[in-house]
Amino acid sequence: MHIDSAPASIPVDTGHHDCDVLVVGGGINGVGIARDLAGRGWRVVLAERDDLASHTSSASTKLIHGGLRYLEHRQFGLVRKALQERELLLRSAPHIMRSMRFVMPHDPGMRPAWLIRLGLFLYDHLARREWLQGSSGIRLDGTPLGAPLQERFERGFVYSDGWVDDARLVVLAAVDAAERGAVIHTRTPCIRVQRARLGWHALLQHGNGDTQAVHARALVNAAGPWAEEFLRDVARSPDGQALPARGLRIVRGSHIVVPRCFDHDHAYIFQAPDRRIVFAIPYEEHFTLIGTTDVETATPARRCEPDADEIRYLCEQASRCLRQPVLPRQVIWSFAGMRPLLADEAGAASEITRDYLLEADDAAGAPLLSVWGGKITTFRKLAEEAADRVGHMLGEARPAWTAGAGLPGSDLSPWIGRASTPQLDIRRFIAELRRAHPWLEPRLATRLARAYGSRVHGILGAARQASDLGRQVAPSLYEAELHHLCTSEWARTAEDVLWRRSKLGLHLDINQRQAVERWMLRRQEVA
Repeated sequence: MHIDSAPASIPVDTGHHDCDVLVVGGGINGVGIARDLAGRGWRVVLAERDDLASHTSSASTKLIHGGLRYLEHRQFGLVRKALQERELLLRSAPHIMRSMRFVMPHDPGMRPAWLIRLGLFLYDHLARREWLQGSSGIRLDGTPLGAPLQERFERGFVYSDGWVDDARLVVLAAVDAAERGAVIHTRTPCIRVQRARLGWHALLQHGNGDTQAVHARALVNAAGPWAEEFLRDVARSPDGQALPARGLRIVRGSHIVVPRCFDHDHAYIFQAPDRRIVFAIPYEEHFTLIGTTDVETATPARRCEPDADEIRYLCEQASRCLRQPVLPRQVIWSFAGMRPLLADEAGAASEITRDYLLEADDAAGAPLLSVWGGKITTFRKLAEEAADRVGHMLGEARPAWTAGAGLPGSDLSPWIGRASTPQLDIRRFIAELRRAHPWLEPRLATRLARAYGSRVHGILGAARQASDLGRQVAPSLYEAELHHLCTSEWARTAEDVLWRRSKLGLHLDINQRQAVERWMLRRQEVA
């Protein structure tokens, strides 16, 4: 059987680099741009100060969506662009993404029903749908979808969008970039970069303190919330001056995770009295994810946590709609991320556009592209446009390629034959994986299938029983998987493994999490 191949390890080169493009930032936009550029044949180096997806890109609401609420702010172009990407993305990685139905209970005291129907009609028709279901009105009272809700909700609406494992999306895009020739450096800040007559001279600093010189023909600033700070404090013109930077509005979005609030597989979208919306989404089988907030802050913080008021707000808004109240003491996990949004004339933080802007500057023969704003759903399109702009500035236009390309692990055809819909494909793949490896505990087989897709052989190899995977460091976490994460996915710490490469941290107790931490520390000592 031919199976999607995987490298033994990610290539790492710490020598001097002469490359075409240096990308600064290892979030979804930076990694997506590095992947697209490398796939067009350019020599790419990416530098990320921390772990991949360690900030904004792992702290989203984890949705692939057009942004239904943006229609209310007349952001039709953004919604259409996101909707055009939605099914394309869902097909590109069926193991880490899936379609999801969303239920909006109708509260007559909020938006009128006719307005919601109009919005959903536009949502269904602004872009072509091939297999996602359209929207409809539904009765809630006396139905499974209405059972978790308060009795006042008699009717509502249902529509389709998608869910994504956001941090794994970033990692898989980075794996793809590396396999296409990009050099990915994590925990390696770019501490200085200066414009020269032809290109950029940069200095990277690795975690052990060693520095590395990089000469690049072009520079991409994809530092997310720190994009403005990067131009002001790190990048320099030929005469040593800071580069001009566009202003950003930094908005903290917080989420909470509580024990499962309902048994079905639909999500809810609740309308709040402040005209914001709050999602309640099935999460990791045993939990419900509730979010998000929009709290504007002056500067981005590397360590970002929800405050007590945000947690209370999310609990209150969920409790307004759910039959069983959600209380702060029930919160098992909470997380927050800094969203870098384009500064505009919007008043409330929730009204600021989620669109992006690519700002090109090719002065003095040293092209610079800065990425301002953006959202996960449009990352592929943003990367494609960014690669087009970089190619134009380098005078070497090369064709786009990502629209029909899958991410690593997405090709399930050797297991299931001809593809149908992503949702059905992954179910068939899980069944085939369990048939091929009957010794795998069913939940472990499902988790591995959804995390790695057809690249699961990089962990299972020729194993014929669980003991062939090495020691079980924590329940359902074997050394074979940990080795894979370290050698092929840049994992360095227990946090990388438990909260970004997976969400096993939610399922393990403190002693089990500490066992993973000890294993990772020992591996670092040996390395």
